[in-house]
Amino acid sequence: MNLRRCLMTVVTATAVLGVTALTPTTAQAAGETPTAAGSYVALGDSYSSGVGAGSYDDSSGDCRRSTVAYPQLWADANAPDDFAFTACSGAVTTDVINSQLAPLDAGTTLVSISIGGNDAGFADAMQTCVLQGTDACLAAVAEANTYITDTLPGRLDAVYAAISGAAPNAQVVVLGYPRMYELNGGCALGISEEARAAINGAADNLSTVTGKRAADHGFTYGDVRPAFTGHEICSADSWLHSVTIPIGDSYHPTAAGQSGGYYAVFESLA
Repeated sequence: MNLRRCLMTVVTATAVLGVTALTPTTAQAAGETPTAAGSYVALGDSYSSGVGAGSYDDSSGDCRRSTVAYPQLWADANAPDDFAFTACSGAVTTDVINSQLAPLDAGTTLVSISIGGNDAGFADAMQTCVLQGTDACLAAVAEANTYITDTLPGRLDAVYAAISGAAPNAQVVVLGYPRMYELNGGCALGISEEARAAINGAADNLSTVTGKRAADHGFTYGDVRPAFTGHEICSADSWLHSVTIPIGDSYHPTAAGQSGGYYAVFESLA
């Protein structure tokens, strides 16, 4: 799919909600000595790599790992003995299994992951919603919901089982995804309120399915929706980008979303 070309059309044709990426806060107090925390490995997709937060590590290439993504913030604050950051933009469950698990072993003590949004086709659904109107949007979201309910559980089971097999002694924290929109918020233009509500409903479905699969594998689930409440697109203080330039940051957390949302939830559980 040529999401870049399609969304560029939208950017030039419509007014887009502006979101300022804020400097993330650090939970560790000045002068406080961090506690070593064994071996930490950060897996997952763009929500874990930090797409949208800026400050990307050039050596990460297309994976776009940010120095202010929640895994790096946690490592900076807690100083684990070893830290491996393999999360990658665009990753699906099979990518995690095939290319991200190498750092895991019996000595790994902590693993974090966000995964499943790309499997469910959220990028395609958002493209449809932005470009093709409400009816097409609702159909695309319904298709995503069917995948989330019927197919995604098995794919999550596969990746979670692979993590357990490779790191049998680790605490695994699965992070979910936020709702995208504040309903009846301050967006004068853009997709319809009905479409926004449908997208939020799919995020809720994804959270329910992911949380259950995580629990069934003995993992800890971090629901980020409460942390992002009041900070969705169309709110007065959004921690999520709408359509942006560069296009790849669209519908991803800002630096403030990584620190105030994902990092805060992860730190409370890890």
